[in-house]
Amino acid sequence: MELRVLRYFQAVVREKNISRAADQLHVSQPAVSRQLRSLEEELGTTLFERGSRNIELTSSGEYFSNQVDQILSLTDKTLKNVQKNQDITGSIVIGAAETRIFLNVAQAINNLRTTYPHIQTNIISTDANEVRRSLKSGVFDFGVVVEPTNKDNYDFLTLPGESRWGLLVPNISPLAKQEHLSLEDLEDVDLIISRQTVSTDLIESWYGNSKPKLNIVATFSLIYNAALMVSAGIGYALCLDGIINTNQSDLTFVPLSPRKTSGASLVWSKGTRLSPAAEAFLNQLIIDLK
Repeated sequence: MELRVLRYFQAVVREKNISRAADQLHVSQPAVSRQLRSLEEELGTTLFERGSRNIELTSSGEYFSNQVDQILSLTDKTLKNVQKNQDITGSIVIGAAETRIFLNVAQAINNLRTTYPHIQTNIISTDANEVRRSLKSGVFDFGVVVEPTNKDNYDFLTLPGESRWGLLVPNISPLAKQEHLSLEDLEDVDLIISRQTVSTDLIESWYGNSKPKLNIVATFSLIYNAALMVSAGIGYALCLDGIINTNQSDLTFVPLSPRKTSGASLVWSKGTRLSPAAEAFLNQLIIDLK
């Protein structure tokens, strides 16, 4: 007596109709009918009263149905526990842009540790250029990139939330007293911007048809180093909010107006077979984002 046949029987009992049960099981009606006849022959008893529209259980069928429910319930519970107890070990590497949207990934990592405490997660703060190279070489399992970015060669998950663009300026600057800055303000200061090509493209998209006259004096990969350059008086850093804690510091973040924002995505190479640890992380993130 196979578990598969018992599930066929259970579906017919639930639907009271072989055709509907077959649809639910994604098998043909003759296959279900044939299995039920074989089951009755094996048991040596009639399980169903077959009517013109619906089928009903005989007294023997009702008893058998109750036993089948218990058997399958115990089977499902046992399989779930066995699968839950199968530990996954290993490590995953995530190259991540600096954005507070990364909190979604951090929360998934924390939840993953509850189920698989032996998975080690390695986070490397970097930019989209390095993410592309390291995903291609297999060094990174995943990347967290700030939008917009070209994802033609990647599978991806869009992460919820957005971050606002603005300037990181010294407190002593007159700009620190303003509630917001305009795009024209960017043309009047020495700018420090991310070294990613997408950053330049993004800035130009803000201006539309008018070409900006920007004085870019330095570039950066990590905003912490950019903040030090701002403190040193080199220029003002164009960046996302929520990364540098400006409380009790010599810096102030002033947002742009009209409001300019960017989201972020988790990306991984198309066609790449993920390790069990990476697969477990991805599944956890998908669950958390639902």
